[in-house]
Order: sequence, then structure tokens, then C-alpha cells
Amino acid sequence: MGVEIKNIKKPKAIKKDRKRRGRGIGSGLGKTSGRGHKGAKSRSGGASYIPGFEGGQMPLIRKLPKRGFNNSDKQKWNVLNINIFQRNDLIENNTVIDLDFLIKNKIIKRKRLPIKILGSTKLTKILTIKANAFSKNAIKTIEDAGGKVEIVKKWGKGVKKNDTNNN
Repeated sequence: MGVEIKNIKKPKAIKKDRKRRGRGIGSGLGKTSGRGHKGAKSRSGGASYIPGFEGGQMPLIRKLPKRGFNNSDKQKWNVLNINIFQRNDLIENNTVIDLDFLIKNKIIKRKRLPIKILGSTKLTKILTIKANAFSKNAIKTIEDAGGKVEIVKKWGKGVKKNDTNNN
């Protein structure tokens, strides 16, 4: 007997009935409806406790000692030292270094954080550097080499990337 359309039957999994909970002890899922006796998970809304809840036991996070202070408002930066520009062969004289240049050349990874330039090492290249902040030594070093420093406003809500504030 060959396989014909009239001989093909539905797979058994399609005919499987759903579990009917709480419909008497004869169903196998009566009385407690498969939830067991007592406890948080037997009650409605009890299985979705907040993370870290350990069933009434003292949570681990409350057992551990607390020390120091973590400032949630701390400003994070992409910090770069001037010697990166000095050592990098891609950077030549009269290069404009800004966010797009740094990302394209994979010098920084986190493009959403503001850029701060540090350093007092000697710089021989003439560069125009656009960043959000500079140390006093970095400004002096760049300008002594014949370069320019441009402070760019922080980009975020309501401020465009191209807005600059020249100092």
C-alpha cells in the first residue's frame, strides 16, 4: 500500500487535549491543581516575587557588609592621553581629530560618552583636537606644538553634535 493523501492522518500531538486543572480528583489535577500544598507558589500571584527574594530567609545582599560610596551621578568619560596621537601613524600634521575620526580609527569604543584629553607628554604634530574637556597641561602642550584646541558642548538631549564653543 503506497502513501496517498487519503491514507495520511493527523499526528497524535495535534489531538492532545489541554490539561483541565481543578476539575475533581479523578482528573489527576484536582484539589490543589498541581500546585502542591501551602507555600508561596501555591497561592495566586505568589510565584512572581521580586529578584533577590529568598523565601523569607535573610537575603544574601543584606548579609554582605556594606562599605564605601557609589556615586550614581558620576560623569563617565572617554579619557585619551596626548601620547596616543603622537604614537599613532595614521595621524599626520594638520589632522582634525573629533568624535567621528576617533570612532572611525577605533581609538575609542564608547561613542556616547564625552571625550576628555589629558597629558603633558611632548607633542611634535600640529593637530586640531575637538573634545568635551581638556586638562590644562594638554591645552598647553597642544598649543605649544602649534595646534588648536576646540571645546565641544556635550551632546545629548537638545544639543547637536556640531555645536561648538571655542575658547
